[in-house]
Amino acid sequence: MIFDAHFHIIDPRYPLVANQGYLPPAFTASDYKARVSHLQVSGGVVVSGSFQQFDQQYLVAALQQLGTGFVGVTQIPEYVTDKEIRQLHASGIRAVRFNVQRGGSATVDHLEELARRVYDLAGWHTELYIDSRELKDLLPVLKRLPRISIDHLGLSKEGLPYLLELVADGVRVKATGFSRCNFNVVEVMQQINAVDRSALMFGTDLPSTRAPQPFSDDDVALVKDNFPEDVAKRIFYQNAKDFYFQV
Repeated sequence: MIFDAHFHIIDPRYPLVANQGYLPPAFTASDYKARVSHLQVSGGVVVSGSFQQFDQQYLVAALQQLGTGFVGVTQIPEYVTDKEIRQLHASGIRAVRFNVQRGGSATVDHLEELARRVYDLAGWHTELYIDSRELKDLLPVLKRLPRISIDHLGLSKEGLPYLLELVADGVRVKATGFSRCNFNVVEVMQQINAVDRSALMFGTDLPSTRAPQPFSDDDVALVKDNFPEDVAKRIFYQNAKDFYFQV
């Protein structure tokens, strides 16, 4: 069973904004359901992308279509109102994303203030799409924040020491987007798991926008073949389910 900790829905009925000249093809909730129908996905996390910026309509609609067991991660500006945050929470959103790698979100200048605000108001955690090399300068801030996750294993081998330091401090890491990383993903996942068995959260990263190689069922096999069954179950399901449904 899989709780898909990271995927995107791209619905052309709602606003899309080109990011670095890129507009993704459609990938609707129906497309997602069809793609994972054989993978025993019991729930998961719809993550707002750079090309969706601060649009919330698509995310709320996607969660309604996907149904029970699915939650959202949104991008909101620093000037968002308390009322809007509470409304988004009621719609199933459970985290705010800072897209440091691609843009389209609030900037890290507002990281601490906004992360604390959404946590205090709604219990949301904060997610970062960031090259782990950039974590070095953010370590003091991130260690002060209550709940954090990092996308795509941090992307870079060079920043792994900073990522592991955060894992030791309780930060979660998404085992997603394997082809985006410049290292042996099995070795890095094993290192992360050795620090904290609750840290790794598997996701499909569908539809794998701009990834060198899209998600395939081989990514599932990679985890199954390289971790004991009890550990694999935590990576595939329990870690993320516990994290997203903690509130």
